[in-house]
Amino acid sequence: MRTGLNRLLTIIVSILVVVISCGAVFVAAQESKSAVEQGGKVMPPKNPMFEGEVNAPDFPSGMEWLNTEKPLSLRDLRGKIVLLDFWTYCCINCMHIIPDLKKLEAKYGNQLVVIGVHSAKFTNEKGTDNIRQAILRYEIEHPVVKDRDFEVWQAYTARAWPTLVLINPKGKVVGAHSGEGIYEIFDKVIGDMANYFREQGSLDEKAVSFKLEKFSAPPSLLSFPGKVVADEKGNRLFIADSNHNRLIITDLDGKVMEVIGDGAIGAKDGSFADAEFNHPQGMALDGDALYICDTENHLIRKADLKAKTVETIVGTGEQAREFNIEGIGRKVALNSPWDALVFNGKLYVAMAGPHQIWVVDLKDNEAKPYAGSGRENHVDGTLANSALAQPSGITTDGKSLFFADSEVSSIRAATLPPGDQVSTIVGKGLFDYGDVDGSGDSVRLQHPLGVAFAKGKLYVADTYNHKIKELEITKRESRTFAGSRERGTRDGDLKQAQFNEPGGISATSKSLFIADTNNHLIRRLDFDGGKVSTVELKGWNF
Repeated sequence: MRTGLNRLLTIIVSILVVVISCGAVFVAAQESKSAVEQGGKVMPPKNPMFEGEVNAPDFPSGMEWLNTEKPLSLRDLRGKIVLLDFWTYCCINCMHIIPDLKKLEAKYGNQLVVIGVHSAKFTNEKGTDNIRQAILRYEIEHPVVKDRDFEVWQAYTARAWPTLVLINPKGKVVGAHSGEGIYEIFDKVIGDMANYFREQGSLDEKAVSFKLEKFSAPPSLLSFPGKVVADEKGNRLFIADSNHNRLIITDLDGKVMEVIGDGAIGAKDGSFADAEFNHPQGMALDGDALYICDTENHLIRKADLKAKTVETIVGTGEQAREFNIEGIGRKVALNSPWDALVFNGKLYVAMAGPHQIWVVDLKDNEAKPYAGSGRENHVDGTLANSALAQPSGITTDGKSLFFADSEVSSIRAATLPPGDQVSTIVGKGLFDYGDVDGSGDSVRLQHPLGVAFAKGKLYVADTYNHKIKELEITKRESRTFAGSRERGTRDGDLKQAQFNEPGGISATSKSLFIADTNNHLIRRLDFDGGKVSTVELKGWNF
């Protein structure tokens, strides 16, 4: 959960707690009350918890809206139950509640309208097109208002990402909740509210639809590729075609050799043609085994590159709701595995959800936390007592693990056994970010997602700065290696080249390969020539 600027309205929170914890009591009490007669018509009794006391502030005029053809107002939505979702697109907790929101929207399609209120944490997240890309990447299908200056956030005194505020059909605030695990909470409340206001005769159950961003998005061969792994010895490139729910194997020049996954969202094991994934991200190559972070399935999958089969080796398929619960194979729950590497028979996983690095023993698939207490923060120290913040990329020099700790805009190190320390290469804290080259504590990155070790240095996908950075590890020095901070697709000279939120990076002795996520491309950066080019995928009927 992300901390914000203001305290949440105590009255709103207390109202929701009563509704959630006392729902059964409320229903029983309601049935025992006498009805009210108005104009010869028997009316159901009013319930103060569902009626609400606080008028919901409407959206200020002039704000930008996405996923709808025109601005919305709460007055226009009278008769509907409205659920405001305060989010920012970097936030793993905000990502986690999207499936719950989709379930609520599907169940209460004619009674409920969800509105996303995008109140950005990072500067890059304030851009309208960047938010549009996030809507497409997360497959959001409800209207989103761009709360650039935190006007709506402040009007509702929100204090965390995500925060959800429930508004009744009369425009009154009923309650609020911050954090994950929202479905059961809101399913009960919305269901009871719908019945209550239906009996009152004030529920509008006409179907509504919106002009979604996906209707105007052009098709592409890749869709938001998250990570890439270059195999110089085998002349292979492994691409996580994340929003197409598949993996693509090409040679280093882009000729397609194999596709793993049928493109449908699911968790089916089997042949390459039949296997299913849910927005896979990082991969780790170990001989003829490709380990896959099946991120939104909360699974680790293994692709046998000889047998051309996929099997699930770790994870229950459900998101872990508790911290530091280790286990073996299919009996241990994971939480958004984002990237991985293999070293000395162990699979080290950047587990973004619990803000930890995990380790899987590949002999018996025992999985457990390796670094990070589970508390989201920037704290160096022993492996167990350190605090990380949404680690999303991982690499090694054989002595330490280096990881992109995205929410603290840092590159950090965790010593391999027998070491026991987490330290910081560059970066500082949860709200310390920017685009500043230099050395030591003065360096600033902006939400980096990828890191690769090559030629004795670290190369970083500085995602929200649209750049590739080069880091001298011992000197703690960082400099811009490629990219101009301006979003785009320009190839050519390193400093003139353009990227758009690059999320993954991998190295051979000659080149860096970059998953240029929002451009739906794989880019190649040659060390010797100092040029960036686009890898053209060819030889396959997509």
